[in-house]
Amino acid sequence: MKKSLALLLALALCAAFLSSCHGKLSGTNAVDDSDYAPFVMPDSFDTTRDYEITFWAKNDTNKRQTDIYKKAIQDFEALYPNITVKLKLYTDYTKIYSDVITNISVHSTPDVCITYPDHIATYLTSTNLVVPLDDLMTNADYGLGGSNVEFDSPTKDEIVTEFLQECYLDGTCYALPYMRSTEACYVNKTYVEKLGFTLPETLTWDFIWEVSVKATQKDGNGNYLVNGQQVMLPFIYKSTDNMMIQMLKQLGADYSTSDGKVLIFNDTTRELLLEIADYTKQGAFSTFKYSGYPGNFLNAGQCIFAIDSTAGATWMGSDAPLLDIPEDSITEFETVVMSIPQYDVDNPKMISQGPSICLFNSDDPQQVMASWLFMQYLLTNEVQIAYAETEGYVPVTSKAQSSEEYVDYLSRAGEDNDNYYGVKIAASKLLLDNIANTFVTPVYNGSASLRNASGALIENVVKSIFRKETVDDAFITKQYNSIRSQYKLTQNLDLGAWPTESIVLIVTLAVVWGVLGTVTAVKKVKHKKAKSS
Repeated sequence: MKKSLALLLALALCAAFLSSCHGKLSGTNAVDDSDYAPFVMPDSFDTTRDYEITFWAKNDTNKRQTDIYKKAIQDFEALYPNITVKLKLYTDYTKIYSDVITNISVHSTPDVCITYPDHIATYLTSTNLVVPLDDLMTNADYGLGGSNVEFDSPTKDEIVTEFLQECYLDGTCYALPYMRSTEACYVNKTYVEKLGFTLPETLTWDFIWEVSVKATQKDGNGNYLVNGQQVMLPFIYKSTDNMMIQMLKQLGADYSTSDGKVLIFNDTTRELLLEIADYTKQGAFSTFKYSGYPGNFLNAGQCIFAIDSTAGATWMGSDAPLLDIPEDSITEFETVVMSIPQYDVDNPKMISQGPSICLFNSDDPQQVMASWLFMQYLLTNEVQIAYAETEGYVPVTSKAQSSEEYVDYLSRAGEDNDNYYGVKIAASKLLLDNIANTFVTPVYNGSASLRNASGALIENVVKSIFRKETVDDAFITKQYNSIRSQYKLTQNLDLGAWPTESIVLIVTLAVVWGVLGTVTAVKKVKHKKAKSS
């Protein structure tokens, strides 16, 4: 009996260890569950009261964006003198996310927040914290385009469908899109032609790899032939999570299901990682996290293909209004903005990205109503067009996109290198022309972790190549196991996705329990026989 109890204790400890290794079902950082009562929309908005609402936003360190937020608040407060909006600015979405998580337990989240649906999915683990918007949007008096709204609010139908769909989680709308971007490939056309190539109408992965390998050739003194410099990183990707996600989408390979089943650890991913390793080894590829910002290398003539968000267009090109390198380091070249490389040019796929706005609940429904009105105001033409003009974003409403002011803005590309910077407007047009070709990834509690993991797979491969380590099938298998554990992607009980050690432990536990059950049964039988005799 003592031996059996000791064994059971050991098994219990193993089970506890296994549970601690794999975390909770959420697959991401847990939040304290501080319940709110479900929001019930009041019959009317009480304008006799004063309200103070908080608004957390990101501004990309761009003063013009800060000024747009401040003007929007000023104009909104003129329409609603009883509402005061307090602005808190961040330079990083992950910091906003972290601060929201920290403040949930003490009921001090912001009223209105710029964020991403992946983050909202985590906020929703706190019951009724994020206000569902379906009823608010369609309310005849105070909804989008409502009769009692004191400004020209867009209707729900005027929000671009492809942009709004990302804001739905389990069939309920929890956010409104604020700005949208995609990724673009900023190309040094001068160097492409110097290497003897002609840019195709649509970039392909084969074309980019071929040109990038050609660009690695050096002269007898160790200088690269294409630029005469000691440095050349032909192809740099800023967001490697987007890189992996889009590659898989273009190839029709698995990433995840809408209910959170992780499918990324497959043979297609393995093949892509081995291919990326090979081109990295040849000196043709690197990443932002390993080598630095692609725009800086592009503008110094040390990169040919720089992939970054269309929202980063003002940093790209010899005449870019925003630069992070000394003026004497800039190399003159012709910049062309193209869609990201494709595997099938007849069926292009590119990611839709950009910040959304969510509304946090309060014990006071009138406070939520005040916040909802300000949230709507951020979708007016005045705010949408002004903000879109600061970077390569596009407005999220057809109302703003088709306005005379925005159409005029797009038509004036190249008039100057500031408001009408040609590369920036070309980046905006790229997305406008490809809205139907964009896609979004499934959003659920834990999807942010999977996104981070997809980029980490590429980053680890690149880092290992630069460290002269061997990247082969065994390396990829080890990475799969490590990434699953690091990003807590093993909670779906799919044994095919679990690390080998965990599977062995589970099987061992099952066998031991089976043996214990058999031994116990045999002892009972023997005990009965002994009694009967």
